[in-house]
Amino acid sequence: MSRPPLTDFVKAYDVRGLVPEQLDVDAAWSLGAAFAEVVAVREAARAVVIGHDMRDSSPELSRAFARGVTSRGVDVIEIGLASTDGLYYASGSLDLPGAMFTASHNPAAYNGIKLCRAGARPVGQDTGLAEIRDLAQELLDGSAEIRAIEPEGTVRVQDVLADYGTFLRSLVDLSAIRPLKVVVDAGNGMGGHTVPAVLGTAAGLPELPLQIVPLFFELDGSFPNHEANPLDPKNLLDLQAAVVAEGADLGLAFDGDADRCFVVDERGGAVSPSAITGMIARREIGKERAAGRLASDVAIVHNAITSAQVPEIIAAEGARAVRTRVGHSFIKAQMAEHEAVFGGEHSAHYYFRDFWFADTGMLAAMHVLAALGEQDGPLSELMADYSAYVASGEINSTVSDAAAATEKVRAWAADHEVTEDTLDGLTLTHAGSGGDAMWWLNLRASNTEPLLRLNVEAADTETMERVRDDVLAIVRGEGR
Repeated sequence: MSRPPLTDFVKAYDVRGLVPEQLDVDAAWSLGAAFAEVVAVREAARAVVIGHDMRDSSPELSRAFARGVTSRGVDVIEIGLASTDGLYYASGSLDLPGAMFTASHNPAAYNGIKLCRAGARPVGQDTGLAEIRDLAQELLDGSAEIRAIEPEGTVRVQDVLADYGTFLRSLVDLSAIRPLKVVVDAGNGMGGHTVPAVLGTAAGLPELPLQIVPLFFELDGSFPNHEANPLDPKNLLDLQAAVVAEGADLGLAFDGDADRCFVVDERGGAVSPSAITGMIARREIGKERAAGRLASDVAIVHNAITSAQVPEIIAAEGARAVRTRVGHSFIKAQMAEHEAVFGGEHSAHYYFRDFWFADTGMLAAMHVLAALGEQDGPLSELMADYSAYVASGEINSTVSDAAAATEKVRAWAADHEVTEDTLDGLTLTHAGSGGDAMWWLNLRASNTEPLLRLNVEAADTETMERVRDDVLAIVRGEGR
């Protein structure tokens, strides 16, 4: 059977494929050698730092990648088991390019690689990944003319877990908050490794006023309890039930590689990532103001489908809201351009200037713990200030012609006094007039599937549901 081309599973922002049908040790070796040539050698990096998650295939694949790197005369620092943001910490603090072996929330049959330059700067399709893929393919095919390197690079092991925890604690001090009881669902992913180290004492750090109630902390890449994808509401059910049963102050759910964090309040209610974005934005603006910086000089980045309340909160604080397309490459680029202190996405990716502009679910969780622990009220009451509007969540529809369906929605909107923008798909905004409440919608075509993704938000539930249902009827061929 012929080998599938790397173009089948080297995506726009990372590598993600079936093991071993697509991603095997030979592919990993070739990608490691190509990464070393395209990134490490050109940027005179002395080494590449490599981490991996708990999937059964991760150790073997990461070692094969390391052999590819060392074959190019570049050293390797292996940090072993890590969350993706733990790898970003290592890349940033050591100022080295890095590779993280994980397929995040994908099923057990998958694995993948997230790559970054020194300082956790992203590597994507337009920033080196396509060149890495093409060179790796030539290496696999035996067609690349690549010079022999002597001596080969060396491999050493370095544990950065305690340093990672210490660094995060330096950014958000939890030592003086009121005692909190926290249920954490790690989904058998890397949160089971990092939470005890950062929020507990497993890595030798001082005890915090937190009582952690663990759910599914056993590292198991077969995900025996539920998918490690908290964006799907069904995967929050265990956490929501446990928070209520334990009488906990809140719940936290991490995805498979623990770079995303979702929050549940004391009643078991899911807290919108947009609400978390607004809350952290306010905290980061306040931090900058306390350091003597003018709020007007502070920028916060958010994507096109976060709640309309996010830019409203930022503006009320006197700071600048920067709206950009969905996706980490766009968020990170805009954060760097505007020197933004923070960025948030509807998918619970949270990015911090003080974390090399990279995303970290753990630091976002610590902000939530600090905000709750610095006052006496429950989380539901605290987050009510950040939940003014009603959102549909993202709804996918299979369509044969996304452009035609989008044009039908645009025509429908002509009767509704809307403003339009096309920054990321089609966004239509009705400011609220003539007895109709404020609403907006975004319709985006998937880059990889025949899907249209709809998000609707409104000032009240009735308006949201009406707009949602009207648009879905059009998109799915049931309307005019």
